[in-house]
Amino acid sequence: MTTPHRVAIIGSGFGGLFSAQSLRTADVEITLIGRTTHHLFQPLLYQVATGILSPGSIAPSTREVLASQKNARVVLGDVTHIDLADRTVTHRLLDHETVTPYDSLIVAAGAGQSYFGNDHFAEYAPGMKSIDDALELRGRIFGAFELAEVTTDPDELASIMTFVVVGAGPTGVEMAGQIAELSRRTLRRDFRHIDPTSARVILLDAAPKVLPTFGDRLGVNARRELERIGVEVHLDTMVTDVDSTGIEVRDPDGTTRRINSLCKVWAAGVQASPLGRQLAEQSGVELDRAGRVRVNPDLTIPDHPEVHVLGDMIALNDYPGVAQLAIQTARHAAKAIEARVAGAPASEPFHYRDKGSMATITRFKAVASIGRVRLTGFVAWLAWLVVHLIYIIGFKHRVTTLLHWLVSFIGRGRAERAVTLQQIFARNALSQLGDRFSPSVHAALGRPPRPAETPEEIDAD
Repeated sequence: MTTPHRVAIIGSGFGGLFSAQSLRTADVEITLIGRTTHHLFQPLLYQVATGILSPGSIAPSTREVLASQKNARVVLGDVTHIDLADRTVTHRLLDHETVTPYDSLIVAAGAGQSYFGNDHFAEYAPGMKSIDDALELRGRIFGAFELAEVTTDPDELASIMTFVVVGAGPTGVEMAGQIAELSRRTLRRDFRHIDPTSARVILLDAAPKVLPTFGDRLGVNARRELERIGVEVHLDTMVTDVDSTGIEVRDPDGTTRRINSLCKVWAAGVQASPLGRQLAEQSGVELDRAGRVRVNPDLTIPDHPEVHVLGDMIALNDYPGVAQLAIQTARHAAKAIEARVAGAPASEPFHYRDKGSMATITRFKAVASIGRVRLTGFVAWLAWLVVHLIYIIGFKHRVTTLLHWLVSFIGRGRAERAVTLQQIFARNALSQLGDRFSPSVHAALGRPPRPAETPEEIDAD
């Protein structure tokens, strides 16, 4: 009997999951290693943060998705080391370490939030890369209105009722639009002491345009729609500091000003998984400024045709870091592995098919760029609705998502408004857990590792 070809897949996002599914009929033995138990549909995280969807709607269990695929095994753990010479992957779950050998390796570990060298900003302005981020932001957003209801100081009230979103890309635009809609529509009649419609929502970016990758026409349309619903758009504005009570920015004329705000959202910049640096150190492959791997045209790295890097982790032909890229690279890598198992010639270069970009602004309003077609308004919103519904994994998750959308878009309600102190303050507790067991926990939280604790400090905790 011959041993099946062993495939190790790092990551349970679009790249990792679609790689595993694409190999379902291949004569291979798959081990998918994920640092979470779920597959996350990241483009809809902002809806979890603003009370439209529950985490379960956009994060099906990876084990459940692959339960019927007999050649696939799912293990939970943070990958701490890749050994290209010995062809092994070391991963850790709390204090338990496991080494998984491979014949082919797929690295689809994705990307985290980038604070452009100011990682301490993460404590005061969470990103939008994980369910932990989204739930923390939900607690901060809804909690701000609750705090405002009992505040009597006018200056403090102004700070509490000011929401700042950093980054005018799709995530920032969608987040700012939803906070504005939340204050002006959903919460409009729910408070007695404050007027939620007076909330100030600010979207700022160092770039000169809103949605710069969508083109001038759609960017102008998106900005006009945001301003129509009350969002203040500040462009050519660079963030210089963030703390617990506000944010400091530098305007185009070089002057610095402060915006007092209790709730800040960071939606600017991405940084590829630190696993890319491990690959670079061992193979000599280059990284770009965001830590992405400059792969060969067939998605492998130099002198290692058995290693495939996917999705947000690759720097190739200026391809965008979107879900479609992860899905297409996953299918390409799966075909290459099948060919390798069959002894066929080396795989062909990867070619990305751009299926367009979409962003919602508020209910019934969106912008979409699909090839040469530019859509705005209700038609673009319908297109966005259909596309995102299709790519949600699992029939039951599509049904629950659709029902939540009906409640939120047709009515005024938000089905997921429950918030807890745990959501708001759990980040620090998770950070301390990461100190004791796995430094990569910090990468998931979008913040640098804390200094090592002394035994006395650990006992005090």
